[in-house]
Amino acid sequence: MRDAGHDGKGKGLILGIESSCDETAAAVVRGGTEALSNVVASQMNLHANYGGVVPELASREHLKNIVPVVREAMSRAGVGFGDLDAVAVTEGPGLAGALLVGITYAKALTFGFNKPLIGVNHLEGHIHAVLMEASQRVGKSAQDGGPLLALVVSGGHTHLYLAEQREQGAWRYRNVGRTVDDAAGEAYDKVAKLLGLGYPGGPWIDALAKRGNPLAVPFRFAQIKPRIHRDGMVPKNKKAPAKVDGPTFDFSFSGIKTAVLRYIETQGMRERIAERRSMLADHPEWKPGSDEAAAWCDAQTLDLIASFQHAVVGNLLRQTFAAAETFGVRSIVVSGGVAANSELRRRFQAEGDKRGLPVAFPSLALSTDNAAMIAAAAWPKLVAGEFASDDLGPAPQLRLGGV
Repeated sequence: MRDAGHDGKGKGLILGIESSCDETAAAVVRGGTEALSNVVASQMNLHANYGGVVPELASREHLKNIVPVVREAMSRAGVGFGDLDAVAVTEGPGLAGALLVGITYAKALTFGFNKPLIGVNHLEGHIHAVLMEASQRVGKSAQDGGPLLALVVSGGHTHLYLAEQREQGAWRYRNVGRTVDDAAGEAYDKVAKLLGLGYPGGPWIDALAKRGNPLAVPFRFAQIKPRIHRDGMVPKNKKAPAKVDGPTFDFSFSGIKTAVLRYIETQGMRERIAERRSMLADHPEWKPGSDEAAAWCDAQTLDLIASFQHAVVGNLLRQTFAAAETFGVRSIVVSGGVAANSELRRRFQAEGDKRGLPVAFPSLALSTDNAAMIAAAAWPKLVAGEFASDDLGPAPQLRLGGV
């Protein structure tokens, strides 16, 4: 888009726009760290009726929400479009139609107000959701020349990245781990659905796990073979394996989902699940963790939920800290929707404290998809003059760090 010759010395105001999945979001952030506004229009209740995100419905909702959400973000920030230094938008990964809505509107704004456009990788945004709030705790390692280890864990992604801040404040990423099948958050959603719980599944399982025995059902994770080494660079929007340098720490969560299904079948739990599903459908006002909802979960179900979560968090913890030790990182950041999980936060923090390794999480408001993280990730790109071209379009399979 336009290169307005920005030298990073303006007001430092970036409007961020996020529409990669089922949240229409806009935010104004100053200098990559100060959120003046952060507005999110959620589609959760709409998609809950289908047990997951319906892409066509998501795109339609983005079309309805994008203009009022951006207007509200600008109003809360108390700034006009002329005050902005740039507009940043999520270019991928995500749903093609949903991404297209945000990108098209962002391009229209930059054209109309003659502002630079910055494309941001959604995964990079999640990492900067932590950095914008915890720069003093975890940013020093990057400034001293040491990489951060970032775990991005959500409904669509489970990745490990080495992140380093380079010249002019720009960040570079190297992928050292990814899920080979289901993402962790996807496993939460699928297991919650198997057990007749609500959508999204993460909050339900997190709340109910506190009432069960986490050691009642022994789940195990198979060891994943190292990724295949291949020569040459892989286009960032392709799924082919990328070139890998050094060890990898990959994840797999489809097996534990299958193990839960087998346990349900062998233990004759289907009738109770059907009753619970029907009761929760009749009472949409019941929230995860409420006594009313928990009353429809017998002890065996609560133990299964607690054991599932204990195993998933344990696998995330083992792989992350093994990678941290291998690469000698000085701090860890954990981001994405699953970063809101209370057991994950508690166990990661305890392990970090035991090792003397700082671990940082985003605030709960910035754990899920939002636009403040997109604007924050765009700040170093603005300073470095990394602007999008006129042909910027949605990249549903966009990669970060070569994968």
